[in-house]
Amino acid sequence: MVKHNNVVPNIHCHKKYCESSRGPLKVRLTLNQAGKKKSRRLARAAKAAAIAPRPLKLLRPSVHCQTQRYSAKVRLGKGFTLEELKAAGLTARFARTVGIAVDHRRTNKSAESLAANVARLEEYKTKLIVFPKKRLSKVKNGDSSAEECKAATQFKGVVMPLAKASNEIVMADIPSQDISAFTQMRVARKETKVAGFRCSVANREEK
Repeated sequence: MVKHNNVVPNIHCHKKYCESSRGPLKVRLTLNQAGKKKSRRLARAAKAAAIAPRPLKLLRPSVHCQTQRYSAKVRLGKGFTLEELKAAGLTARFARTVGIAVDHRRTNKSAESLAANVARLEEYKTKLIVFPKKRLSKVKNGDSSAEECKAATQFKGVVMPLAKASNEIVMADIPSQDISAFTQMRVARKETKVAGFRCSVANREEK
């Protein structure tokens, strides 16, 4: 029974934790969380083994976050623009076959971002090992040598991750001075205080 000015009790104690003839399940359970985690891990391992020695993830561009609040942050985007691929000497069709993500809807808003992503593509091209279409076929123009193909291993993790800025404080040596900065500030403050008085004294002497 409610006493004084308290809230009227309205407790919902009729939730169904199992399906029955009266109705379906009303509470979502996560009893399969451990099993799903294992199945996702096995699926990733199976996919990596199927496409080996090709890396599991694609090369992503560096883009700025949206809105004025987060525009200073740089993160990995969805894919490279057609303009960036053209500046790097690649086509969209070939880029998709060598592990480069392509986004034909994205556009470049500044020359700085275009140059940064083109440099990212050029660096990726220097590290790229292109296998021939058939293992026993002759090495064609653009393919890597047989020694490089044998030494190739599957790369794991993010391809060419962005370098984070260091948060360490750099200590610098302050050069020795004859007069300290604190003394200079005190002298300047004193000179500013007596500047008006000195001007009035100078005007009296002229008269």
